[in-house]
Amino acid sequence: MLPLLLASSSPYRRELLARLRLPFVCSSPEIDESHRADESAIELVQRLAEEKARALANDYPDHLIIGSDQVAVLDGRILGKPHTFERALEQLTAASGRSVSFLTGLALLNSATGECQVDHVAFTVHMRILDPARIERYLRADEPYDCAGSFKAEGLGVSLFRATEGSDATSLIGLPLIRLVDMLGNEGIIVP
Repeated sequence: MLPLLLASSSPYRRELLARLRLPFVCSSPEIDESHRADESAIELVQRLAEEKARALANDYPDHLIIGSDQVAVLDGRILGKPHTFERALEQLTAASGRSVSFLTGLALLNSATGECQVDHVAFTVHMRILDPARIERYLRADEPYDCAGSFKAEGLGVSLFRATEGSDATSLIGLPLIRLVDMLGNEGIIVP
């Protein structure tokens, strides 16, 4: 089995990948994550997932490199990571009582052969109606400023949901394990 490399510094993705009980290492790629003009959200996450994997290929030959990227989409508009309380407040206020789609791009690059599998997984979160006080309490408690959509599904963010919809709940956290297991199987790695 080729060694696994997770092209990410995200603790959330690390925790998810550890569930598969396969040995892996992590390295964070340096890429430009800018959204290109006329690029759809799906094209964006798939491109960035693949770019993250390919950015580490020279440093990690003979590895299976996992790249992933996620965006939240509300009314066709991409919501990035808010980084600040004010931006997170704006995002959650806009999402109140509505549905937010999460698109997670996934790439598995065999750096020995150059072959790369690329896909995306969609997941929808239906939000509760959120009053300003509830949003502020949540933001102060969970500080989700590094999360697309301004909430942590693995934390208190779940309290903001009315319902969820999708084939792989792990995609909401940023690494779709069901699809990853399929990709690993294509490389001869059967889990468990």
